[in-house]
Amino acid sequence: MALVVLAAEPRAAITLQEPQMRVLVAEDSQLLLRADADEPLRVRGLGHQERRLKRLKVQLRGGRLHLAGGGVATSLRISSDDPRGIWLGTRRYRGDLRLLVRDGRILAINQLGIETYLSSVVGSEMPSKWPLAALQAQAVAARTYALRQRGSKGDFDVRATVSSQVYKGIESETPSTLEAVATTRSLVLVHGGRLINAVFHSSSGGATEPSGEVWRTQHPYLVSVADHDDHSPVHRWNQQFDALELRRRFQETGGVNQLSVLATSSTGRVRSARIQGPRGSLVLTGRELRQRLGLKSTMVQFSMLQGAGASEGSEPRMGPDRAEPAPQLIGLWRDSVSGLKVSPSPSPAPVQPLRVGSLAPPPTPPPLPELPTSAPARATAPIEAPVLEARGRGFGHGVGMSQWGAHGLALKGADFREILRHYYRGALIRPYRPGDDPSVAASPPSGPVWRS
Repeated sequence: MALVVLAAEPRAAITLQEPQMRVLVAEDSQLLLRADADEPLRVRGLGHQERRLKRLKVQLRGGRLHLAGGGVATSLRISSDDPRGIWLGTRRYRGDLRLLVRDGRILAINQLGIETYLSSVVGSEMPSKWPLAALQAQAVAARTYALRQRGSKGDFDVRATVSSQVYKGIESETPSTLEAVATTRSLVLVHGGRLINAVFHSSSGGATEPSGEVWRTQHPYLVSVADHDDHSPVHRWNQQFDALELRRRFQETGGVNQLSVLATSSTGRVRSARIQGPRGSLVLTGRELRQRLGLKSTMVQFSMLQGAGASEGSEPRMGPDRAEPAPQLIGLWRDSVSGLKVSPSPSPAPVQPLRVGSLAPPPTPPPLPELPTSAPARATAPIEAPVLEARGRGFGHGVGMSQWGAHGLALKGADFREILRHYYRGALIRPYRPGDDPSVAASPPSGPVWRS
């Protein structure tokens, strides 16, 4: 019996341990790290003894890490006892930083507990002043997404950018994000006994997209649902591109004389389109077209206008030398398809309160009005170069939880569980278990994997 108890103790310790995340926060040939104040950094990897340094400049030379002031290593681990964290460039991080050399670059990987990580992710992906229910829904979705990625990429689990989910370190932690994470501690979304692919986006434009119409797999929990994002500043948008810009973006065809949508998804998003220009034609997927034009989403319709017929009130035409204004909310206003940015409009429309006990979705908004494929030229006016007008809705790939929709539901009185169940149909919300983790080969215990 004693032997059984001894054998069980390590397993019990493992089940109570908070999972650690490995987040790729920087890639470069040179990195600068420093302590926040007088507490020195603890540096391991330079010989057998730990060194204490207040400042650390690391350069890549000959496939190895060279420290300014002396010292060469193949990898380094930097830790700090200071609760204010470790400065890397212009950001501060909790936990440890590990520096590795891969493919001619220095990788900086932040290792920390998932709950600490999430306190920053929630504040990086959503405005911290949003209702608590929306922040809690974001915390559960982000926790589920992160844990599903553990062990999938070798040296790190997730990136700190929109290609995974945005993580900006200590500066994105606020009392409200800490509360959202603490009050949902260890909760994840599960379907069929496995962590779901809890993807999310900024705004769907009225209806979310089934996963199978964007990616290869149609998950039963990622189906199209009516959104609650009609108050979103990117619910509807308009962009125009002049002839010079079209020639730059479509060099193979020498510009665009006509753009024809060949296929759309069940919600009206472009799946494929043909571009015809002076030098020939080109067929692109909706995602490729979005990347070429820098569109906010693929829920879009096009028309060709003559230069003088460009509509008023549209967004400025973006030439190669004109940069868009910096976004106020990095995570909310970009997504992994193209890393696009947009500034919110000043005053979104108010949201009507939700009736108690009701989560009936609003009707899906009507489709955008059909636009002419070309505008007739005036007989008395000189023919001008055509302008491509894109009129669309939403921002992002449209799959999974809409962040603006979560905001709208929270304002109507929904709690975070109702929000999550609306966007991830049939998913179960429960504490995480070791058997949920792709990187852990163990039978799930009866209780949560870690506790406060």
